[in-house]
Amino acid sequence: MIFWFQNLPKISLDLSEWKPFIKNIWFRKHYMKFVYLLMVTFFLVPYWFFGGNFNHMTNFPLILIIVLVFLIHEALHILVINNKGDISLTFRGIYFWLNTNAILSKKRFLVFMSLPFIVLSVIPAITSFFVSGDSKALILFISWFNLIISSSDIVNSILILLKPNKSVFYRGYYRVES
Repeated sequence: MIFWFQNLPKISLDLSEWKPFIKNIWFRKHYMKFVYLLMVTFFLVPYWFFGGNFNHMTNFPLILIIVLVFLIHEALHILVINNKGDISLTFRGIYFWLNTNAILSKKRFLVFMSLPFIVLSVIPAITSFFVSGDSKALILFISWFNLIISSSDIVNSILILLKPNKSVFYRGYYRVES
């Protein structure tokens, strides 16, 4: 079941068994600052490389493209965990995220975090080498915008890779299975 814009029910975990996904208290407290810094960095990349000239993008309905990229991004996340448990799409300010009550293996959690980044940023960026003109500009815009909204996913993917191979993940916690 998908809960739209509401939190999943509260849970109680045995904290002797489950450890916080982000162990370092300081990093956990400042996590979103790192994500926002990464977002701003990705946002400014076109200005650094193209001098802020986006005139070549005026032929596209950018708001529609932004909404479609966001919806596809979230749909790819949902696709990975669809029949594994309940899903909640929530937000705070301008930042959206998905929660699930499913216990995910390290591989599935890594795919959950990285699939939208790969499908909507990496593959289009590579594809842009083989096209030109407006198509190239559109593909690069999709790749760039998804890169911005994937900032948290990128940080989380790195953190997932640092966990032991037999880890399982559940709502911000993980444990190592024997």
